[in-house]
Amino acid sequence: MQKFYSLCVLFFFCYISYAQNGVKLQGKITTEDGEPITGANITVPEISKGTTSDYSGDYQIQAIDKGTYTIKVSFIGYRTLTKEVTLNTNTTLNFKLEESAFELEGLVVTAQKREQKNKDVPIAITSYGNEFLQKQNVQEFDQLSEFVPGLQIQLQSANNPGIVIRGITSDNGDSRVEPRVSVFQNGVSISKSRGSVVELYDIDRVEVLKGPQGTLFGRGAEIGAMHIINNTAKNENAGKLTLGYGNFNQFRATGYVNTPLVKDKLFVRLAGIYSKRDGFIDNLSGGDLNGKETLAFRGSLKYMIGMNTTLDVIANWQHDTPPGTAFKSGTYAPVGGDTNPTHFADLERGKELGLDRTVYDITANLKHHINENWDFTSITAYREFDSDEAFDADGTAAPALFFHEIAKGKQFSQEVRFNFSADDKLHGFFGGNFFFEDGSQAAPLITNEQSYGALILSYLTGNQDLFMVDGVPQFFPAIPNDPDTFGQAAGAPLNEANRESYTNYGKNYSGDIFADVSYSVIPSLSFTLGLRGTWENINAGYEVEDAETPSFIGALLSTYPNNLFAPTNGRLEASENFLSTVGRFAVNFEASKQLSLFGNIARGRRPNVINIDETGANTLAAESVWSYEVGAKSLFLNNRLQFDVNAYTYKYRHFQTSITTFDPETGINTNPDDSGSATSYGFETAFQYAFARNSNFFANYSYIDASFDDEDENGNEQELAGNTFRLTPKHSFSLGVNYQPSITKNMDLYVRPSYSYKSKVFFEETNKPGVSQDAYGLLNFKVGTIINKKYEVNFFMNNVLDEEYIIDGGNTGGGFGIPTFIAGAPRFYGVQASVKF
Repeated sequence: MQKFYSLCVLFFFCYISYAQNGVKLQGKITTEDGEPITGANITVPEISKGTTSDYSGDYQIQAIDKGTYTIKVSFIGYRTLTKEVTLNTNTTLNFKLEESAFELEGLVVTAQKREQKNKDVPIAITSYGNEFLQKQNVQEFDQLSEFVPGLQIQLQSANNPGIVIRGITSDNGDSRVEPRVSVFQNGVSISKSRGSVVELYDIDRVEVLKGPQGTLFGRGAEIGAMHIINNTAKNENAGKLTLGYGNFNQFRATGYVNTPLVKDKLFVRLAGIYSKRDGFIDNLSGGDLNGKETLAFRGSLKYMIGMNTTLDVIANWQHDTPPGTAFKSGTYAPVGGDTNPTHFADLERGKELGLDRTVYDITANLKHHINENWDFTSITAYREFDSDEAFDADGTAAPALFFHEIAKGKQFSQEVRFNFSADDKLHGFFGGNFFFEDGSQAAPLITNEQSYGALILSYLTGNQDLFMVDGVPQFFPAIPNDPDTFGQAAGAPLNEANRESYTNYGKNYSGDIFADVSYSVIPSLSFTLGLRGTWENINAGYEVEDAETPSFIGALLSTYPNNLFAPTNGRLEASENFLSTVGRFAVNFEASKQLSLFGNIARGRRPNVINIDETGANTLAAESVWSYEVGAKSLFLNNRLQFDVNAYTYKYRHFQTSITTFDPETGINTNPDDSGSATSYGFETAFQYAFARNSNFFANYSYIDASFDDEDENGNEQELAGNTFRLTPKHSFSLGVNYQPSITKNMDLYVRPSYSYKSKVFFEETNKPGVSQDAYGLLNFKVGTIINKKYEVNFFMNNVLDEEYIIDGGNTGGGFGIPTFIAGAPRFYGVQASVKF
């Protein structure tokens, strides 16, 4: 073993020594104004060598044999330069790149852990840069789905998102359950739903990858991944401030400042946002609902450790304190009102409703360029979230079902990765990852048993007036004195106030090894193979606290001494280890310089779930998806016209479903099952065209048919056979124009209308007609002026036609036969002004 180690060391030093032979080419890549360009590609085609410029614009290529070569320098948005040089000694060669006429934004992605044009990646990817998002006035997390085919985002609150890719939904807040869609920020998973919503400010770009992405984005990317990449510190003095005001007392302030601390060595960037808006649903019991209030800060440092080594440290902090969510009853109207979700509500406790959530994280990203063939990356991150959301689950003024959801989580992750490239034929990466998370989710119920009892009686008898009459809550001081119906509990008194709670716990450790390799058989044809092996140690817990005062209703529902949750008499725990693999195989054919064809086969997986309740532990099988996809990507007219189209089908196995119901004998029940089977097929297309320097048109369309199979994995007829997946429109599209003519040399005007459409969606797998939203479309626009490329003033309006629609239905109240509904945003409008400095 010692001889083998010595041989490896000798080989390493021989390799380094070889890499240092020959002459060296170095220099700086800048704009015509002298600003350094980061990420420019410098290649020597004759010997298939190349590199990229660093954050100071510097580059270096070693071990070049003496001779005459063609040096090619390129960067998105700038004209490509070529120059023939003779290298006899170490040479310094600087390049100034001229900005190209105009082209599209967001063409470069890092989905495969290296910079590539989207056209050259054999995955269905939608990528938008910060400029596009600002032009389309994307201010909320869920607005992204208006522009990404195959993506739907439902945002009840910052604490409760539903992210859907190609029909598969990820919205479970249970700490024991891994999401189906991975959400990453700066290379780190933030997927747990109660901590995944972050403000979209001062970002570089957002990449949405569709289809299983376990090889690239880990154990939760069963059907896709969203990667939010923040701006990092740069070697420049720059800043921007934006202020805005709108209806519903909206106020928004956001900005950043960037400056070098030590010349060419240490840079800092500070960014922040405050966004507030009153709720658009009035609440008779006090306050308003469906509003927003967020304060967030970000600080980032970049340290140029050496010519080939950089360290980025990014810290985020976000605090959300919006008013409550309008879970409005569709059965009982408030006094003087109706059951329309977009009209005023009457939810008990008024201003006590709402969210208090804090999220913070710190990430250190170390990159080292070993040589022209090898790069090393280390990503270390820590993250925490703590949220408390109070909501009225019955959607009325009755004090029957008032809940808190208290979710906490912390995580640590460490990834190391080696990227390699050889002779323009072989590219890829390999590495390992360690991930730890520890979380909990508690749901305290605070109830007036006299009102809760009325709700139970109305459910049992079908007489709605027992619970509410003309918006006025009804109360039963005691269980009706009917021994034949209620046995020994007949006539027992009911408490005016009581509290009970359940809590689930999840503590997970996982380790991954992964590799992803692309090989070009010929310059126009490449194959990619990716594999990830994962070890998981999953620890689950569950505990139900006894009610503060024993409940006689619980004696009827087999939940005594509680009203709703059956007691566990302490915490129940279980633990298991799992091994798994996922992978992908892809082919990419460059039919021409403008057109690429691709196909891929991938397997996605959602980790096993250890489900625990008062009856014991039950381990659910890991969900799996086999996906098959073909597509084409094109880029014409010098990067001015982009057209993508793809078609896919997937088979979904061991689909985990949890249906919450209320049973008069056993109380509220959540029954998990893992035998579900489903099939989906669809296609997506996207188009962008830059018809002038600052003007472009975009359009996209998605069709998806995702439904449950007739039989489950065990060959049994499925209860949901033929039903459509929840939150999945069969048809959706969006289109928009950004027209920005120059009026004078120093002033531009612009107009930016856009329209998005979604066909009918169901909010539950049961596909109940009354718990759905018919097709609707939203028209938005933004008009403004830019002066000296520095000052900007605009007016915006979202949902111009004031379309009424809902974003969710059913919810906890649906388990008691009284579903609740959440209204979508009405017409918003306002003005914004910004200045760059």
